Amino acid sequence: MAAVSLSVSTVKPLGDRVFVKVSESEEKTSGGILLPDTAKEKPQVGEVVQVGPGKHNDDGSRQSPEVGVGDKVLYSKYAGTDIKLGSDEFVLLSEKDILAIVN
Repeated sequence: MAAVSLSVSTVKPLGDRVFVKVSESEEKTSGGILLPDTAKEKPQVGEVVQVGPGKHNDDGSRQSPEVGVGDKVLYSKYAGTDIKLGSDEFVLLSEKDILAIVN
């Protein structure tokens, strides 16, 4: 089996999928208590780094995605597929799993 070298620039999502770089999880609580790695929750906010061409409609046309590269988004907690490239964490998810664009 051949080894495949992946990077952000080599990953191109298909259909209505979006490739998101996960934001860092909180190191402390609001009260200042340091959290161990086992107590940290999976972040639900990230930055869009790649976007697919959009999903096909019933008539064969494409519906363009509502999010674009550089948008900061809030997504469902257990959505998508987690991917680690180097030391960075990403999630590949369907556009329907994105809940909001964060300003």
